[in-house]
Amino acid sequence: MDSNRRTFIRRSLVVLGSMATGGAVCRKLVADQVHDHKPDPNAPIIPSLTPDHQVVHTCCDKVVPNPTGGRVAGMAEASARQGIAGRKFVMVIDLSKCDGCGKCMESCSKMHFIPPDRQYIKVLRMKDAEHTAPYFFPQPCYHCDNPPCTKVCPVDATFKRQDGIVLVDNDRCIGCRFCMAACPYGARSFNWARPSNPPEAVAEGYSPEHGFPRKVGTVEKCDFCPDMAAKGLLPSCASGCPMGAIYYGDENEDAVTNSQGDTQRFSKLVLDRSGYRHLEELGTKPRVYYLPPSNRQFPAPQTDQVESKA
Repeated sequence: MDSNRRTFIRRSLVVLGSMATGGAVCRKLVADQVHDHKPDPNAPIIPSLTPDHQVVHTCCDKVVPNPTGGRVAGMAEASARQGIAGRKFVMVIDLSKCDGCGKCMESCSKMHFIPPDRQYIKVLRMKDAEHTAPYFFPQPCYHCDNPPCTKVCPVDATFKRQDGIVLVDNDRCIGCRFCMAACPYGARSFNWARPSNPPEAVAEGYSPEHGFPRKVGTVEKCDFCPDMAAKGLLPSCASGCPMGAIYYGDENEDAVTNSQGDTQRFSKLVLDRSGYRHLEELGTKPRVYYLPPSNRQFPAPQTDQVESKA
């Protein structure tokens, strides 16, 4: 018991020492090793632990080597964390058009190389009352304007961008899963085992804007496809929906578009169709709006068909 206690104390002192010394040299390392960049002297130093328990110091969203040795974790570029200036991305899902085909899930999984044991967007079977007809309810990450996930992350791995998108930086994620516990919508998944990344994902290189290649011991979720939005394209879920049920666009431009090329004024669409946000009473302020399933454009789903989709 005494030996274990001494070992624990010794290791703790090593970690604390590395965190204390890292801050003193962090900004110089950034300036010397990242294109002679001169960081803001007021920028915070963020000590982090990697999934293999190495101490890493991050500064100014740049690559900062660990001054005490050990594995170095790469950091997302500042542009990936800041987002697209002047934009505020938003999604509208028309429940009257969704027939539960699951094409949105298929398109998303294909684009993000998602393993078969998870989905970034789920299509749920909903029923408001015992004697009412069921309907389908696509549920992505809501990219909340008041996200509880970002508040509990101890290493700033999950963050809110100026364009409204919430992302996860798996070069910072230490796998504590606090964000998963804080999210009231169950939007996040965890890589328990070492992922099998296809060659295409490896060749692309990691970025929090698309979330692959995956890393063991890290969290992932729907990313709102910011890399496609930057090119003026719809997210994979919206473009893959044959019913045109998913609209996506810029709230600042007051315009959203679906896969059928139907462009609507965002504010008028949610006002005229009584748009709402899921569990809005929680105060999370989601950036995904729903239009009620009234005047549906397809027959009500049968029980045997619905269960296979859920």
